[in-house]
Amino acid sequence: MSLKHAVLAALLEGEASGYDLAKIFDVSVANFWAATPQQLYRELDKLAEAGLITARVVEQERRPNKRMFSLTEPGMRDLAAYTSTPPRPSAVRDELLVQVQACDGGDTAAVRGFVAQRMETSRAKLARYDRLRAWMLAGRDEETYLNEAERVGPYLTLMRGRFFEEENLRWGERALAVLDRRATARSGAAAEVITATTAAAAASAASTHQA
Repeated sequence: MSLKHAVLAALLEGEASGYDLAKIFDVSVANFWAATPQQLYRELDKLAEAGLITARVVEQERRPNKRMFSLTEPGMRDLAAYTSTPPRPSAVRDELLVQVQACDGGDTAAVRGFVAQRMETSRAKLARYDRLRAWMLAGRDEETYLNEAERVGPYLTLMRGRFFEEENLRWGERALAVLDRRATARSGAAAEVITATTAAAAASAASTHQA
């Protein structure tokens, strides 16, 4: 998928400024496609030049003028054609997982901390997604919303984002439990070695004294 189609899909919500689109990406689209505001503005210019969106200038008295973007008919056709194209298989590239893979030969305590940090990030994202979900439902239950809403795409992608972060938390809890158990076992083994060494040294000293 390209940023191009993520922007076109976001404009299905209606006319929006670059600032509005940046907020849409930050709040809802970010759970499946990340982009910086600079990347968004560059893409908007490309799409306008290609005739897939149109831009109009809105004059403001106390603020800089802003451009409002909306889909054109060619843009709608492009988006429709895109939705009929089979997507490429997704691929996971997660640096944390590489660190976890190597933790047995590295700094396990540091890796444990990184897993805990990832869990905190997931909790924060879930809280944000839950606020967005409550706003979308507006007091309705989920089934009522899905039956009555004009569009369900944004809600379905939000659900996917929530499931992803919930799975991050489940995996993180399991990973921390395993790492903590192994750390405790190693600490116990080390303590036994120290105790045995101390006892052996004491016995040796006693034998020498008796001699």
